[in-house]
Amino acid sequence: MTAVPEPRALRPVQPEPGVLVHPRSDRRLAVEHWLLSTLSEPGRARAQWQEYGAALLPLGTLFSAVRIPARLVVALTASTEASELDDFLDQALDGGPVIRDPHHSRYYALVPAGMPATWRQAVDDWRTVDVDCLGRDSYLGVPPVSAVECNPPTHAPYWSVPMSSPGMLCAPLTVARLIAAGRHLLGEGLDA
Repeated sequence: MTAVPEPRALRPVQPEPGVLVHPRSDRRLAVEHWLLSTLSEPGRARAQWQEYGAALLPLGTLFSAVRIPARLVVALTASTEASELDDFLDQALDGGPVIRDPHHSRYYALVPAGMPATWRQAVDDWRTVDVDCLGRDSYLGVPPVSAVECNPPTHAPYWSVPMSSPGMLCAPLTVARLIAAGRHLLGEGLDA
């Protein structure tokens, strides 16, 4: 009988200090999976992305959206250049995700799912400038996570401010401040 050698003891691996880095492609894939988790059939959304450049996703479960007219953002920036408006929103909303619909001249700031219910009074005031909170029983045309630039010939929606990671949404108070400043500049006053 041959003696079986005893296994060598493995030395524990000591973690090195530093930051765990995830490639952009991994983060985009994680965001895509998170967005598609709102659907029972994610394949349908992928087909819509291919065919239409946007997929209808239900709001009010993982996230909701605040619809902001482009004229409000233009009033805040004094620019109509898409890249300048996108950069402004990125800074003003602290990197919170925003979808732009160039066809209808609107932006959609993605916010926590409960915002429409908790901000009912503010929403009533915001409607004077065509701002609305969309939640349960609403759908949003969400572009693929790779659509991060304006494409004027198609007018397809794109990520004005891409979602940095799953679940990272705009802070409701930051969105409210942006809207209040825009309303003021549009001459609507500060009724809120």
